[in-house]
Amino acid sequence: MIRVVVADDHHVVRQGLRALLEKTGDIQVVGEAADGQEALELVQRLAPDVLVMDIAMPRLDGIQATQQIQHLGATTHVVILSMYSDRSLVRQALRNGARGYLLKHAVAEELLLAVRAVSRGESYLSSQVLGPIVSDSLALHAAAAEPGPFEQLTPREREVLQLIAEGHTNNAIAEIWQVSVKTVEKHRANLMAKLDVHDIAGLVRIAIKHGLVFLDP
Repeated sequence: MIRVVVADDHHVVRQGLRALLEKTGDIQVVGEAADGQEALELVQRLAPDVLVMDIAMPRLDGIQATQQIQHLGATTHVVILSMYSDRSLVRQALRNGARGYLLKHAVAEELLLAVRAVSRGESYLSSQVLGPIVSDSLALHAAAAEPGPFEQLTPREREVLQLIAEGHTNNAIAEIWQVSVKTVEKHRANLMAKLDVHDIAGLVRIAIKHGLVFLDP
């Protein structure tokens, strides 16, 4: 029996996934989470074989939760089920430890294939994202491209970018970090210089492009 936790911030979606997965006979849904933090806690408590998780969720998003699961050394394999097909998001999810990535409009049979595959330690990508990712990988390998400006940001600078894109002011970020406003301003100036961006709108566009924040569907 494959033990699964389902994480999505919409109750109706979770119920639909539970019904789909449990009608198979070889899959049991042992828990449901409404946000990334709750999903992380269920993984620690229940140690499921597979976590089927959305990306855009409160508290921790799906990519952040996947990253923390990997840091915990958990044996749970993650399948991202998302409405977003952006290549950078798919790459981020895979880099942070996801073993599967499917779009929400994928056929039901594909989700079942993905859950079974990752439970065996294999990987599974939806056909809609596999082709572009393979093409990107081949192009990057052929060009031996240098890391772009975003990839050269420090973890702190990426956090500044996310917080700014979420609408936090310098004062608010200083309170969150418990540092001076001048320290935040320095990080912000370094961030803008590295990205060659000079306004908040430009920073928000980059944050959305690289999956740090999400537009409401």
